[in-house]
Amino acid sequence: MHDTSSAERATPREWAGLALLVLPMLTLSTDLTVLFFAMPTLSADLDTSASQALWIVHVYGFVIAGSLVTMGRLGDRVGPRRLLLTGAAAFAACSSLAAFSVNAEMLILARALLGAAGATLMPSLFSLLRTMFRDDTQRRLAIAIMFSAFSVGGAVGPLVGGALLEFFWWGSIFLINVPPMALLVLAGTALVPERAERNTAPLDLTSVALSVAGMLAVVYGLQELAAGQETGTGSAWRELGITATGGLVLALFVRRQRRIRDPLLDLTLLANRRIAVPLVTLLLVGTGVVGMFYLFTQYLQWVAGLSPLQAGLCTLPYIVVNVAGTMLAAPLAGRMRPAVVVALGLAVAALGAVLLVAVTGPGAPLPLLVTAISVVGLGQGAAMALVSDLIISSAPAEQTGSAAAAQEVGGELGTALGIAAGGTVGMLVYRASLDGSMPAGTSEAAASTALSSVHDGVSAAEAAGSDGQAILGAVHGAVADGLQVFAAAGAVPIALAALLVTLVLGRRARPPQETDGTSSDGDQAVDARPARATGGTG
Repeated sequence: MHDTSSAERATPREWAGLALLVLPMLTLSTDLTVLFFAMPTLSADLDTSASQALWIVHVYGFVIAGSLVTMGRLGDRVGPRRLLLTGAAAFAACSSLAAFSVNAEMLILARALLGAAGATLMPSLFSLLRTMFRDDTQRRLAIAIMFSAFSVGGAVGPLVGGALLEFFWWGSIFLINVPPMALLVLAGTALVPERAERNTAPLDLTSVALSVAGMLAVVYGLQELAAGQETGTGSAWRELGITATGGLVLALFVRRQRRIRDPLLDLTLLANRRIAVPLVTLLLVGTGVVGMFYLFTQYLQWVAGLSPLQAGLCTLPYIVVNVAGTMLAAPLAGRMRPAVVVALGLAVAALGAVLLVAVTGPGAPLPLLVTAISVVGLGQGAAMALVSDLIISSAPAEQTGSAAAAQEVGGELGTALGIAAGGTVGMLVYRASLDGSMPAGTSEAAASTALSSVHDGVSAAEAAGSDGQAILGAVHGAVADGLQVFAAAGAVPIALAALLVTLVLGRRARPPQETDGTSSDGDQAVDARPARATGGTG
């Protein structure tokens, strides 16, 4: 069976436009991680407090998460290309502002503005891919390339930051954003087509305020919960209260969307199971995979004793096979139904988690651990590219930006939940394990200190003199136990996502649904779906 969109294959102009769109994707993901190695130098130069340093690192991601729904809907109203080019120009200007910040407050503001500008880019990028690539196979390949660019950018961000600091001042890590964004603004009109479909309804400002406030509170609360558990500081009840408040605000947002005539986010999109199921999958897989990867990076430094740079290099195999899985997804979807490829990818990721459980331990060979986490990355990469395609291709054309924004929100929440769950479970297991394995003769003060956090456990071991090695061994064992337990727990939501995709999307649709002008992949939803006045790849 041939794709119904085979007569609309992309021309060299669209592929050149895709190459241009890779630039903002790389820049966005690099900016999420580029500060990891730069913070010590930057903090010393600007004399930042510990709280200011945390805000400099995290406010960018917070504001992106809070602004996605609004920017996706704005793109549907004014056109995704116009929003993309405007956002790119703003991103370049804010990067320059960040580079020449004279104090911590100015840099925090610049990073927040960068987040707002960055939120315009992601929904616009994915929305434009549907316009540029009408053919199903080509669109899946384009989405896979975008996901690969995001993975590569996040992986090389710390390395780029470290390399720039060898030769330039810390502001250079922001100035490198300017050339790619300038090129996008200059060439975007010629190479990237504007989407004709529009949703011209006005933006509801109350909904904007609710969505921004709710997402900011949820993501902030979850990340602070993980940070507090890791360092042994802060109040878990405070962070849980912030998260719950954010959830309540988002519930009010949802209630308002159901009542007003022109919602900021049209919740009828979720009536389509080809959108709803992938969004749930993003949450489940993000919780499991991100939590595992987060604890794995902690293990590399605390147990394996690697420097941040060495630990970063050890994660490169994960990134490589993740990209390989992403790029394999499109051709595999040409041979079997996309939902089957997604389910198989998630099964591979769950298998990798089980393998990680089996090989984790204080004395485990590092290559085995890297191999196990890389199997997780291979399956996750193959699944997520097609999950994104299901969301983007299934929405009405004039609501593609909102669907892309919902996808990004799902990814952000999955990431935040994964970090929070990984940090919380890892620390609870660490304390329980260390409490039961504390060497005999350890002083009460040293034991109490070691139980506070992993950092304090290592410090207590270093201060214990001849008894320190035994305490350090117990700390390493407790950290390994945390990773092992969460890997087992994290396999569960991944497996549930695979089961959900198989049961809900895996069965073939009835023949009449395959001739309605939508995609003929065989996993088309058969439930009621809003009427579409415009064409699409479906």
